[in-house]
Amino acid sequence: MRFQCHSCGFQTEAPDRYAGKSVKCPKCKTPVTIVAQGTPPPANHGYSVSEFLKKTRFSQKQGHGFELEKDRLLQVKLNGRVWTKLGAMVAYEGQMTFTREGIFEHGVGKMFKKAATGEGAQLMKAEGMGYLYLADNGKKISILHLKGESIFVNGNDLLAFEDGIEWDIKLMKKLTAMLAGGLFNVKLTGTGMVAVTTHHDPVSFKVTAHHPVFTDPNATVAWSGGLVPELKTDVSFKTFIGRGSGESFQMKFQGNGFVVIQPFEEATFQAG
Repeated sequence: MRFQCHSCGFQTEAPDRYAGKSVKCPKCKTPVTIVAQGTPPPANHGYSVSEFLKKTRFSQKQGHGFELEKDRLLQVKLNGRVWTKLGAMVAYEGQMTFTREGIFEHGVGKMFKKAATGEGAQLMKAEGMGYLYLADNGKKISILHLKGESIFVNGNDLLAFEDGIEWDIKLMKKLTAMLAGGLFNVKLTGTGMVAVTTHHDPVSFKVTAHHPVFTDPNATVAWSGGLVPELKTDVSFKTFIGRGSGESFQMKFQGNGFVVIQPFEEATFQAG
């Protein structure tokens, strides 16, 4: 007798006593009926509505706080309030209200910082009880559990954080940063969950006083709170004739900590 999964294509031989019985494919776990050699598969197998729902059925996580349903979908078990990137909600179950961040929501100081930096990571607060699902343009999601620590996150890569986390907008004030139009990031401090997004898998580098790390600002996602990066320029005649590094601006991290990048240059930093 032949066992053939019409979903993933896996094949093997099966004892005659299993003829006509339904078993799960050992590779993809799809239920398959064992048939005699030469028996054609049922027409349109795998394309029915029920098969589609079976393959795409959502499996709710039973944890608390932030959980990854898939690597590009964040589940938040909400019982109170959480802050998210504006427009990140894709679905929810339960009773919730969504409110765009008010102009004075976090004080006048932050309002002026947002205006001065042109900060684009507008926030939304979700309040209530239930399950909230967040995503950001198909980017991969990573969850970080802060335990009294601090981390800086590029404003465009911050997806969500729990209500107990303190946050503030930071702007690099070096002369080179001002000439480049500035570079903003969000400092998150406290105890709780933070979700960040990246194009493809994130990569982290250890930074020490004797081993600095240089990154492209457009690829830099986050770094530990104890680091104070410097923005340096590489604009020279060599750059224009193709003999330089090809990157006009770099971030230099030196100290003790880590920096996280993504293998993708996100066009969020512009000279101007």
